[in-house]
Amino acid sequence: MSLNGKTLFITGASRGIGLAIALRAARDGANIAIAAKTETPHPKLEGTIYTAAEQIEKAGGRALPLVVDVRDEAMVKSAVDKTAAAFGGIDILVNNASAVSRTPAVDTEMRRYDLMQAINTRGTFMVSKYAIPYLEKGSNPHILMNSPPLDMQEKWFAGSTAYSIAKFGMSLVALGLAGELRDKGIAVNALWPRVTIATAAIRNLLGGERVMRMSRTPEIMADAAYTIFHKPAASFTGHFLIDDSFLAAEGVTDFEKYRAWPGEPLAGTFFVPDAPPPPPGVTVSGKRWD
Repeated sequence: MSLNGKTLFITGASRGIGLAIALRAARDGANIAIAAKTETPHPKLEGTIYTAAEQIEKAGGRALPLVVDVRDEAMVKSAVDKTAAAFGGIDILVNNASAVSRTPAVDTEMRRYDLMQAINTRGTFMVSKYAIPYLEKGSNPHILMNSPPLDMQEKWFAGSTAYSIAKFGMSLVALGLAGELRDKGIAVNALWPRVTIATAAIRNLLGGERVMRMSRTPEIMADAAYTIFHKPAASFTGHFLIDDSFLAAEGVTDFEKYRAWPGEPLAGTFFVPDAPPPPPGVTVSGKRWD
C-alpha cells in the first residue's frame, strides 16, 4: 500500500483533520494541494497553508499551498487547474473544509446560515464538480467527504437545524456523486468520527479543553482515509463510514493510541447512528451531543 506519486487535493488542509490526512499521504511521497484560506497566522487557529506545506515536505511529500475560499468559484477552479498543472493530474479529492455553528434556529444569524451552506454543501459540490474531469483521468480516483451517515433523525437536527442541514448536505452530495460517477470508476465515500476529534473547532466552538481531553487525535481519521484510498475505486463506493468501525473491519485492534489524553472517557460526537456499534474494547461515555 502506497500513495507515492499520487496527487491529493484537500480542502481545509492547513490544520486539523485535513492536515493529518495530508501528512499521512506525504509519508508515502504523495503530492498534496493544500486548499485553505489561512495564509497569515490567526490568533486562535494554529497553522497556515505555508506551515502545512513545510510539514508535508518534511514528512516526505510535495506540497502546493493554495489560498482557496471554497465559496469562490473562480478561486476553486483556478486552484484545481493549478494542481493538475503542477503535478500532472489529480487522483484524490478530500472535501474537508467546513463551517460549524450549532445554535437553535432563533439564535442563528442568517449570515451564519448562509456561510455554512456556502462552505459545507455548496463548496463540496463545487470543488467536486471542477475536480471530476481530472479524477476521470486519475489512478484509482477517490472523492472523500468529511461528513456523516445519512441517519435522518430529529435528534440530529433539533437545536442545530442550520448546521445539520449544511453538514448532511455534504453527505447528500456524496450519495448523488457515488451513483453519478460509478460508471466512470470514481469512488465517492464519506467518513465520520465516532468520538470528538481534538481540533481547533472542538476547543474554540464546541467543547473547550474538557472535551479536547475526551477526544481522539486527528490521526484516526487520517489512517481511515489512507485505508479508503487504497480500496479499488471501481467497487468501493457509496459508503458512509464511521472511523473506528471501518478500521476494525480492516484489522485494527489498538484504538488506545488515538486517545488525545490517556485515561479520560471518550466523548461521542453527534450524527453517529446506533449501528455499527463501537469496536470491541471501545467504550464511549460522556455522549454530550445527543
